Amino acid sequence: MTRAGHTALNDELKTLKSVERPAIIKAIAEAREHGDLSENAEYHSAREKQSFIEGRIKELEGILSLAEVIDPKSLSGTIKFGATVKLVDEDTDEEKIYQIVGEPEADIEAGKLNLKSPLARALIGKDAGDSIDVSTPGGVKSYEVLSVDFI
Repeated sequence: MTRAGHTALNDELKTLKSVERPAIIKAIAEAREHGDLSENAEYHSAREKQSFIEGRIKELEGILSLAEVIDPKSLSGTIKFGATVKLVDEDTDEEKIYQIVGEPEADIEAGKLNLKSPLARALIGKDAGDSIDVSTPGGVKSYEVLSVDFI
């Protein structure tokens, strides 16, 4: 996992524990004061949200306890985890920039490509100037690697 990804998950965990958890405990207490719990929609909604928050806290604690933080700046060479890759679609000439990251921090909209994705797997081991073909649901896409950076 990258340092930025580790920090983001750690921040989310802190927010859940220090803001969300106390707020939902307060909401449950208020809902209990309204009387009969069997017909209390606010209570059931708050308990459902509490279950989600507690599950996410456990998930984040598990991810962070097993995470190994890798600094991409210490890497070089061919494309591997942490690499920032500039690609051009050989059919449309559209350029895209992706950083190859671990599953917990992947966000395609932000240019963070999951290491296990078909595109990332096709890129691993390649270098600038190489062409790759990736099978997608819309057919085979061809890309050329323009540059590889470890920033």
